[in-house]
Amino acid sequence: MKIIASSASPTSANTQNTLKIANDADLGALAADGAFKGVDCIELDFPKFTDGRAFSQAVLLRRRFGFAGDIRATGDVLIDQLVQMARSGFSSAVLAPGVDAVAAERQFARYAAFYQGDAIEPRPLFARVQAGVA
Repeated sequence: MKIIASSASPTSANTQNTLKIANDADLGALAADGAFKGVDCIELDFPKFTDGRAFSQAVLLRRRFGFAGDIRATGDVLIDQLVQMARSGFSSAVLAPGVDAVAAERQFARYAAFYQGDAIEPRPLFARVQAGVA
């Protein structure tokens, strides 16, 4: 996962073909309208750390709608959420102001493997081991 400090301010202006999706948006309707075609980056917002709707949106974008581009977390993004964000399908995150990017990177070294599958690798650990992929 690419970690972006809040001071770097990577907004839609820095990425071509970016689509910002509201937390209450109907992803099925957007997909039916072809809103994801030609989009390189989708920004999903965390208005506060207790609002997890963007996690569900990321999983749906990856699994149901097959979006392969960058899914970026914005808003109140804290380091304790980053590993779960990556497992949910996010590929980049803009940290909340005051959050240390170096400390955020260390989160990924703490968790080397997971038993359950996720949005990126749906097979559980035992199936990956049997396939020689773990």
